[in-house]
Amino acid sequence: MSPLIAQAVGPGTVFLWIVLGIAFLFGLFLFFAMLGVLKLYVQALFSDAKVGMLDLIMMRLRKVPPEVIVLNRISAKKAGLDIPTDLMEAHYLARGDVTRVVNAMIAADKASIELPWNRATAIDLAGRDILDAVQTSVNPKVIDCPSVQSGKTTIDAVAKDGIQLRAKARVTVRTAIARLVGGATEETIIARVGEGIISTIGSAEDHKSVLENPDRISKTVLAKGLDSGTAFEILSIDIADVDVGENIGAQLQAAQAEADTKRFQAQAEQRRALAVAQEVEYQAEAQKNRALVVLAEAEVPKAVAESLRTGKIGLMDYYRMQNLTADTAMRTAIGGTPQQG
Repeated sequence: MSPLIAQAVGPGTVFLWIVLGIAFLFGLFLFFAMLGVLKLYVQALFSDAKVGMLDLIMMRLRKVPPEVIVLNRISAKKAGLDIPTDLMEAHYLARGDVTRVVNAMIAADKASIELPWNRATAIDLAGRDILDAVQTSVNPKVIDCPSVQSGKTTIDAVAKDGIQLRAKARVTVRTAIARLVGGATEETIIARVGEGIISTIGSAEDHKSVLENPDRISKTVLAKGLDSGTAFEILSIDIADVDVGENIGAQLQAAQAEADTKRFQAQAEQRRALAVAQEVEYQAEAQKNRALVVLAEAEVPKAVAESLRTGKIGLMDYYRMQNLTADTAMRTAIGGTPQQG
């Protein structure tokens, strides 16, 4: 507005036009806001699940889709559950899945399972599929043991007679809603059942008793209370198949015999080496003694010469000693005894 027009109309008129402009814009905003939620308001009103118009507008402002809140409130109301919109908004803003929670509560109510809102939202926010948990609680599911993801096809165990048995089991479980938050998952159930099967087969006296009564495995394992601390309740454990594997006992005995053979061979080789070493030592000792004898014999001529020089023996005594030595050598030669040099 130009200054001339402002002077003509006066300050009060300008202020009035500003107020009217603001009111028009606010009314236009309310019109479009109400236009978007008017259908939801009417739908909730005629479904006996009334939601205030102001609440719907505030949902828009809080970036909560009113369609999700209204439709789920209508579903809950028709199923006999009255869930306030504030609780639904809070769960949506907490990154929860309002639709699955409401559907799970409806399914639990129809199945006479106690599932309050706080527990249902806690399970959903914990990352568990609350709707699947309720459905599993109503309609139990079967878990293969071992699982396909493990890469194994059988659970292998060895009886006391050394025969290997390969078993497959199917575990029927249903969800324990009260233990779902903080409870162990299916992997724990599979691991515990596999451990129980191995323990039961391993305690059997022979593999034939297990083949004759495979239900003994399921009864023993089921009595262990394997579902303790898990999110499931085990209803039954059924042995789907039991096959005879390898003779592990015979293989272990053969391996032990081979190891004993190698050990005995090593001990014998050690004794042989010790005997050879002792023989070499004895030969060396004999050579040493022989050398001492040679040294001693070398002293004899010296002693004889010394005796002749000092007059202890005469020349004739020396000749007689030589004749005696020659006679002894001749007799030794005739008798066939080799002369020691």
